[in-house]
Amino acid sequence: MIDGILNIYKESGYTSHDVVAKLRGILKQKKIGHTGTLDPQAQGVLPVCLGRATKVCGMLTGDQKEYRAVMRLGVTTDTQDMTGTVLMEQAVSCTEQEVRVCVKKFVGKQMQLPPMYSAVRVEGKRLYELARQGIEVERERRPVEIFSIHIEEIRLPLVTMTVRCSKGTYIRTLCQDIGQALGCGGCMDSLLRTASGAFVLENSVKLAGVEEMCRAGRLSELLVPIDRVFGELPQLTLTADGERLVRNGNQIARQLCREKGEAEDGDQFRVYGTDGSFLAVYRWSSGRSAFVPVKMFL
Repeated sequence: MIDGILNIYKESGYTSHDVVAKLRGILKQKKIGHTGTLDPQAQGVLPVCLGRATKVCGMLTGDQKEYRAVMRLGVTTDTQDMTGTVLMEQAVSCTEQEVRVCVKKFVGKQMQLPPMYSAVRVEGKRLYELARQGIEVERERRPVEIFSIHIEEIRLPLVTMTVRCSKGTYIRTLCQDIGQALGCGGCMDSLLRTASGAFVLENSVKLAGVEEMCRAGRLSELLVPIDRVFGELPQLTLTADGERLVRNGNQIARQLCREKGEAEDGDQFRVYGTDGSFLAVYRWSSGRSAFVPVKMFL
């Protein structure tokens, strides 16, 4: 089984599930999972976890995201992007300066209403399934945070901007909300995810590239090791006795680690065996005077 993370460049027209399905065919492996959906028309970074790395899928979905989005003012659609049915069109009379001032107001924490055309579940059903039936239901606003918005170019009615945001943020909704605030309406014209946590566009690879490297027997050159996700955590290397305990999911005392530096309650560590293999993430428990397991990767 192949273990590791692939930084996939998702192309337009594919769903995130399509990417996983195609990789299963290319790699002849079932245990594959993605780290957060991208709309079918969106492109860009989609980290995909293989084998034991699927255990970190949930951890990676919480990473900050960065997008390059093109917003089209003067148009409102049912999907909040240009793939949907146009609900309203009107002239764009605002100035470039008014756009800049308005966009700046959207930086920070806010409550965002998920669009009907989204994968959010309400009473067990995906919103997009209801939307396709012409059904609109009440949705609860969700907390999101826009860390920064940098306007790259304004050529009205188009505004190109780079957005850095928290998980769960809908850039389509952001574009619509900005358009509404400007009084002319708006929607998303195109979207490119340029970063998801530590995974960036420059290092991403298309499915065709994965297939080519796989045929050449060079897939390992594309794989990001699992422990790279926890690169900010300090390292613990075990003694032979410590490794035996960890491989059974037990807590370990400080003396069973080669590094015996100080640790505060709750501090997390990357744990390695005697041969240098990555085994787990553990945290120090002052109450137990021991390292206890957080996530196992055996």
